[in-house]
Amino acid sequence: MKAIRIFAASLIVLLLCQCGSGKKASGNVYKRNAEVSYYADKFNGNKTANGEKFSNSKLTAAHRTLAFGTRLKVTNLANDKSVVVTVNDRGPQKQSRELDLTKRAFMEITDNKNHGTLRVTIEIIK
Repeated sequence: MKAIRIFAASLIVLLLCQCGSGKKASGNVYKRNAEVSYYADKFNGNKTANGEKFSNSKLTAAHRTLAFGTRLKVTNLANDKSVVVTVNDRGPQKQSRELDLTKRAFMEITDNKNHGTLRVTIEIIK
């Protein structure tokens, strides 16, 4: 009987630990209301800081300090569209910006294809 109570209590604790907001499940918020931009096409073919060949058709990003290989969920605050990218380069050069996204990643979350920056929330994906 005691074993059944312990099992039941353990099951309840496990279920409670699984509950939570959807945002927490997707990652830890790294930065809110951050400005991001995208790479110009002239960088295609250049080497990134981690040695990969850059391509604007991939889902990657540049960040000043996050480790290479860090996966980020980037969500546009204006329309709630999001994309998952992997950090493979250093940047951006402009201090007010948090990330440089590839053109593909940027275009997946923007509504205005003629605008060069977005306000986003950045989450680190575990």
